[in-house]
Amino acid sequence: MTFIHNIANIFKEQLIAKKLNSVLGGILLLVVAILIGAIGGQFGMRGVVVAFGGIVGAGMVLTALLNQYLGVYFILTLGTFVTYLSKIVDLPFGTSLDLFLAVMSLGVLMKQAYQKDSSFLNNPLTIPILLWVGYNLMQALNPAAISRLAWLYTVRSMAVLIILYFIASHALNSYRRIINVFKYMLFLAFVSALYGLSQEFIGFTDFEYKWLYADPKRFQLIFQWARLRVFSFFSDPTNYGMFMSYYGVICTILLIGPFKLWQKIALAIAAMSMFWAIGLAGSRTPVILVPFGLIIFTMLTLNKRVIIAMACIGLIGVIGTLKSTNNAILFRIQSAFLIDKSADTINVRMKNQKMIQPYIQTHPFGAGLGSAGEWGARFAPDSLLAKFPPDSGLVRIAVELGWIGLALYCFLLFKIIHFSTYCYLRVKHPKIKVIYLCITVMMFMLILASYPQEAIIQLPTSIFFYVSLAILARLKDFEEEAFIEDPPLLHQH
Repeated sequence: MTFIHNIANIFKEQLIAKKLNSVLGGILLLVVAILIGAIGGQFGMRGVVVAFGGIVGAGMVLTALLNQYLGVYFILTLGTFVTYLSKIVDLPFGTSLDLFLAVMSLGVLMKQAYQKDSSFLNNPLTIPILLWVGYNLMQALNPAAISRLAWLYTVRSMAVLIILYFIASHALNSYRRIINVFKYMLFLAFVSALYGLSQEFIGFTDFEYKWLYADPKRFQLIFQWARLRVFSFFSDPTNYGMFMSYYGVICTILLIGPFKLWQKIALAIAAMSMFWAIGLAGSRTPVILVPFGLIIFTMLTLNKRVIIAMACIGLIGVIGTLKSTNNAILFRIQSAFLIDKSADTINVRMKNQKMIQPYIQTHPFGAGLGSAGEWGARFAPDSLLAKFPPDSGLVRIAVELGWIGLALYCFLLFKIIHFSTYCYLRVKHPKIKVIYLCITVMMFMLILASYPQEAIIQLPTSIFFYVSLAILARLKDFEEEAFIEDPPLLHQH
C-alpha cells in the first residue's frame, strides 16, 4: 500500500502540480501524440476525434467524479457545444451528458456517505422537483403508452437531466462559487452570440453547409426571405434566438447592478450582441420574449429611471414596428407584432390544439412520453399522435403526461416563480438582489416561451435552466458571506 501511495504521489507531483511541465509529462504527451497520429492514419478524422475526445473525456469524467464544482463547468460547456460537435462528426455526443450526470451523481453520493449533509436540499423546490421526476418515471407503467422505447428516449430530456439541479445545489456551496458559475454562463451566452454574428458576416463553415443541405426540410426552415438564418452552436434558429432573448435581457438587467464601469460596458456590448443575434435568427417567439421580459423587469423594480428607460425603448420599438421596410430581418421582427402576418401560424396551432382537447380530457395520465411528434412518428408511425405536431412544451406535456401531468408541471413552475420572487424581495445584498431579479425575469420568460415552443427541454437551455434553479435555491444561504467577502460599493469607502 505504501508503494502504491508513493507512486500516486509521484504522478500527482509530476503531472498535476507541474502541469505536465516535467520529463514524465513530456513522455506522456509524446505517447498520446503518437497514439492519436496512428489512429488518424488508420481511421481518418473520425478516429482522431474519437481518440482525442476519449482521452480528454476520461480526464474530465474523473475530475467530475471527484469535484462536482468543476463538473458543473464541464456540463455547461458540453451542453452549449454538444449540438455543434454533432454537426462536425456524426457521433452520439448527447450521451456524454448522461455519463457526466451519472458520474457526478455518484460523486455526490460518495461524499454524502461520510459528510451526511443534506442542507442543500432544504428549500421549497426540492419536493415539487422530486414529484415531477417521480411522475415521469412512473410513466413507464402507463397502460395507454404506445411505446416503452419512446419513453426511454424521452424521459432523459423531460426528467433525468433535472438531476443536475441537485448536483449543482450540492456543488455550489459558497457565494464565490455561485458568482463564478453565473459569470461563466454569461460568458458562454456571449460567445454564442458572437458566433452567430460571425455566421452572418463571415459565413458558415463547410460542415455547417453540409449539415444544412443534408435535410431538405431543415434547409427550408433555415433559408427564408432569401437569406440563411443564423443558429450559432445550436440546433436551429428558434432555439438560438430564445436563448439569446433570456440572456440579452439578463445582461440588460445587470446594468442597474452595483458593478464597475468596465463591467457595465461589457454587459452593454453583450446585450447588444444578443439582441442583434435575435434579429439574425429570424424567429418571432424570441422577439416577443424580449419586451415581455423587460416589462416584468420594470414591474418588479418599479424604479423611476428604469420606467423612463423602458418607456423610451418601448416607444422606439413601436415606431420601428409601424415603419414600413423592405429589409428581410426588420420585416421578420415586425411580423412578430403584426397579427395579420402571424395569423396563419396561430390559426394552424389553435386548430391542432382544439382537435386534441377531447383526447387530453379523456386521458388523465396521457398517452405516454414520446407518443407525439418526432418520437411518436419513429416508434409508432401508425398512431394518431404520431401525426400530431405539439408545437408547444405545455401542449406536449398535456398530450403525453395527461392533464394530471400538466397540473403537476404548472405547480412546479408556480413554485419556482413564487420562490424566486420571494428571495428577490427579501435579500439585501445588492449583487445577490440583482441576480435574483435576473433569474426571476428569466423564469417568467421561459414559462411564456413554453406555450409556443418546447423551450425548457431543449439544449442548452435545459442545462442552464437547472443550474439557474440551483443558484436560485442556494444563493440566499450565503448572503452573510457576501457582505463580508464582497461588501456593497457604498460601504467600501
